[in-house]
Amino acid sequence: MIPCPSCGFENLEGADHCEQCQLSLTELSHPQPRSTVEKGLMTDRIELLQPRKPLTVSPDDTIGEVLKKMVGASIGCVMIMEGDELRGIFTEFDALMKVNASVKSLADRPISSVMTTKPVTLNLENKIAFALHKMHVGGYRHVPVLSDGKLMGVSSIRDILNYLAQRLMPTG
Repeated sequence: MIPCPSCGFENLEGADHCEQCQLSLTELSHPQPRSTVEKGLMTDRIELLQPRKPLTVSPDDTIGEVLKKMVGASIGCVMIMEGDELRGIFTEFDALMKVNASVKSLADRPISSVMTTKPVTLNLENKIAFALHKMHVGGYRHVPVLSDGKLMGVSSIRDILNYLAQRLMPTG
């Protein structure tokens, strides 16, 4: 139970507002980790995932060129860069949803015409739980990782699954 600091009413753990006076209780409720895995998710930073160096392309590169690069490198996404600035991301999901059967007619168009602009990004300092939440809510499998506003790498849901698998496997 969480006592309301304003009126003293005993509210259920996790309540957003006091049932008695409607005061916000969100700052009072902090979930406690129940295992070392949960604690790691809440305390370990994305840098521990060692985000991979992404394949980068120019906004003017053609869809056909980018798809060939992705297949050749066996990767699921590319970052679209203009100098040091991240302009967008193009993923295997974009290829399926935006290009699909029209690949021949779109092959010579610039990747900027089908990329996802202003992608959601993470910072190396963010917690892994924060990354997992953003990926889940947004439905993302790949997220660019920045440090001081500069692209440092890309993290994927596979990176998080590997992180979890390492912590769940018995040692010895």
